[in-house]
Amino acid sequence: MRKEEIRQIILSHFPHEATRQQSQTVDLWADFLLSPLREACFLLTGYAGTGKTSLVSALVMALRQLGQHTILLAPTGRAAKVLALYADAPAYTIHRKIYRQKVFSPEMNNFTQTPNLQRDTLFIVDEASMIANEGLGGGYFGSGRLLDDLVRHVYAGDNCRLLLIGDSAQLPPVGEEQSPALSPRMLESYGLQVSHSELTTVVRQASQSGILWNATQLRALIQEESFLNFPQIRVKGFPDIKVVPGNELIDELEQSYAHCGTDQTVVVTRSNKRANIYNNGIRARILDMDSELSGGDQIIVVKNNYFWTTQQQDKQTQARMPFIANGDIAVIRRVRHERAFYGFRFADATLRFPDYDDLELDVTLLLDTLQSEAQALSREQQETLFRRICEDYPEITNQRQLTDQVKEDAYYNALQIKYAYAITCHKAQGGQWQHVYIDQGYVTQEMLTPDYFRWLYTALTRATERVFLVNWPKEQIAE
Repeated sequence: MRKEEIRQIILSHFPHEATRQQSQTVDLWADFLLSPLREACFLLTGYAGTGKTSLVSALVMALRQLGQHTILLAPTGRAAKVLALYADAPAYTIHRKIYRQKVFSPEMNNFTQTPNLQRDTLFIVDEASMIANEGLGGGYFGSGRLLDDLVRHVYAGDNCRLLLIGDSAQLPPVGEEQSPALSPRMLESYGLQVSHSELTTVVRQASQSGILWNATQLRALIQEESFLNFPQIRVKGFPDIKVVPGNELIDELEQSYAHCGTDQTVVVTRSNKRANIYNNGIRARILDMDSELSGGDQIIVVKNNYFWTTQQQDKQTQARMPFIANGDIAVIRRVRHERAFYGFRFADATLRFPDYDDLELDVTLLLDTLQSEAQALSREQQETLFRRICEDYPEITNQRQLTDQVKEDAYYNALQIKYAYAITCHKAQGGQWQHVYIDQGYVTQEMLTPDYFRWLYTALTRATERVFLVNWPKEQIAE
């Protein structure tokens, strides 16, 4: 098939008149799809509102028409769900597709790379800014470097290629200064021939959307590395962005819950401490929840857990959700049997995971993390729990056997959680909510760093309908 034919088929599925940049991207895609180079790779980066979503949707539909096999991936369950909605095709987490669990070993729940048996397949990966290449859990997954493993997996297939999509202004993975998967130089270091297109022209509701207008201004400041002054947020004239004083917050949240539900409303904060304050206030004053956990409560997982999915007898369930990931959101169905052991508090619960087709799992929860200002249990707390569980097995004198036994223990593997009505921005990344409330807290001149600007940009672009700026300083509101 000729380049122009492919180009026209893609554009026929594009719902708008293509801009110059979008048309150029489609041209590059046609070249990429026809390229004889086995190592061909495509990187699409762009601002919020520049049409990445619509373009990728058009590409997926065009490839479906052409009989070309695609696999859609994203770093998290929530991001995969968003991708599946706009591409109108199944999407999966990267981990689900490229790793499989070895026969259960108490020494370590190792996940090894799955052989790529695909042929002539384009792997399309959204939210690539979240793909880390450092610190993936000390060997739980493959090499411990997700980008390395993803590239290795894709190009091990017969004539398989990779298309990465992302926004370089968003927060990079924790512990990394830049997003490695959005770096052409990094991708070229794998021996790949990288084609790169960047969309900068905002087209989606550009004139009416305060969210997109302000996100574009922030993106420009990030690109220019202009971090000396407080960013000015323009509110006037935009119906989708509003400043909310503290004394009006409860009323606004109640209206948001009534309009779009608790699952489509979120408060984004800069710290777990602030998130705790919001979560406690929302549960007590709006949701009338007086128990520590109740049926219907929304929670978020704060540490990867590889134990509970292995306890399921249903192999299909294990395939749908190979592990419970840090950042996964769940809804409490039932809570029972609260108790205290080893200096910690636990409860059994049935959880529903909306981002995994409402999959239900029975787990043991660790309640101590609900109100902790830390991300999860500290290393010291984890070691304390380990030692105290060891005391339950005095008959095991071999240290290796004892360690193996404890690592199979349900209490040692209790799911660490927090409430999910208010979360940090790193936890929100990759997800979308109709209404997003942003509380940046008290920001001083010394805190004006690239990380802060990326934090604000990422928080703004989590909203699909409206953003509410909570207790926003007057000096940060543009006239």
